[in-house]
Amino acid sequence: MAVGEHLDRAGLLLRLAGLIDSVNTAHPLRVAIDGPDAAGKTTLADELAVVLREGDRVVLRASIDGFHRPRVERYRQGRDSPAGYYEDSFDYAALRTSLLDPLGPDGNREYRTAVFDFRADKPLIEPLARASERSMLLFDGVFLLRPQLREAWDFTIFVSTSFEETLRRATTRDLELFGTADEVKRRYRVRYIPGQELYFAQTRPDETADAIVVNEDVAAPVLYVRQPRTTFG
Repeated sequence: MAVGEHLDRAGLLLRLAGLIDSVNTAHPLRVAIDGPDAAGKTTLADELAVVLREGDRVVLRASIDGFHRPRVERYRQGRDSPAGYYEDSFDYAALRTSLLDPLGPDGNREYRTAVFDFRADKPLIEPLARASERSMLLFDGVFLLRPQLREAWDFTIFVSTSFEETLRRATTRDLELFGTADEVKRRYRVRYIPGQELYFAQTRPDETADAIVVNEDVAAPVLYVRQPRTTFG
């Protein structure tokens, strides 16, 4: 692991965009932006999309939120279960067959960016879209470097933030979802943070990602880059 690069926000985005653009594939590039809840994954992905679209790449945006399982499956181990959060929240088979594999080396480039509306708790029927060879997918979400997905990414970013900071951010971000700040804190302490701890213990995403963004201070992030990957099939 290289020495961390202390950057401002604009510098981080330019550096990451350069790293991503340096990866050459014969198919649409699939980029994972992983990290704990409220670490800043979606914000980073949206910011990167703006920068990358200034070049000649067509940037596709999608999130793990579009691949939830039905509520009865998500909570089969209990609404507060950390194991249930890690093991049951998302439909990884649908993510592979609907999005990641079609964009991969042997794919037909016909894809969907979402298959389920978790708020309405019902399937989402999107028409198929077709990606160009020069398209790039920026996909954000939790648990993205787990074994059944790892080979499907061409470049991976892990957004690292302390659980204390993610809890502070979630108290504002998730207030509407959970109703009160106390309920946000309770859910994070009993389900989301312990679920992330299970993921870290089993997968160690911070040791396998191509780039790590320490996002404790969003205005002054620190970037760590592993040995660069430049060519894929």
